[in-house]
Amino acid sequence: MTGMESSLSPEMKAAAGVVWDYHRLGQALEPADLIFVLGSHDLRVAGHAADLFHRGLAPLVILSGGLGRLTAGTWVRSEAEMFAGVLRARGVPDSAVLLEDRSTNTGENIRFTRQLLAACQREVRSLIAVQKPYMERRAFATLRQQWPEVAVRVSSPPLALENYASAGIPIAEVIHIMVGDLQRILEYPRLGFMIPQEVPVEVRRAYDFLVAAGFTHHLLPPPK
Repeated sequence: MTGMESSLSPEMKAAAGVVWDYHRLGQALEPADLIFVLGSHDLRVAGHAADLFHRGLAPLVILSGGLGRLTAGTWVRSEAEMFAGVLRARGVPDSAVLLEDRSTNTGENIRFTRQLLAACQREVRSLIAVQKPYMERRAFATLRQQWPEVAVRVSSPPLALENYASAGIPIAEVIHIMVGDLQRILEYPRLGFMIPQEVPVEVRRAYDFLVAAGFTHHLLPPPK
């Protein structure tokens, strides 16, 4: 992967664009009972959640995330706590925010959030899940499998791939991660983790091309 951080071929960029567009669902949002923010290493997700709250789309925000594979060893405070700081700075009142700070993956985000809501005796029939752009489809498919009784819409910061990458999150790392997420969309339904999603031929070709090009850092380990 030498030099890939600073220079991507036109073919790599094109394939990455196909995968990026596939991950994003572009769902129209409606008022819901809850804004459910899945933790990550990208604080812009929290900023987007604050914007949705101020648009009046839900009266309650749950921030879910401990320290996961992208934040453990980098952040001292949990993802939920880091996100809470962003919401507070954006004027979201603490009274409208709940924190779940134990989860380390998407499945735990859902399971521990359901437990928190039950403990608070809060009934939720609809939610807006907020994630990174390239994790929209994975979040939706996981929620439909693991929280099927709740109506789900998914949203993310409205950024194109070329505008999403930053000094802290370089484009090569973004491609590694979203290739890994696409692999999970292909593999996880048979394990019962998420509902099946159709993967068009052109998306599968882009995925295969990027894997062959070396974007493999976030692929699942091979079975033993």
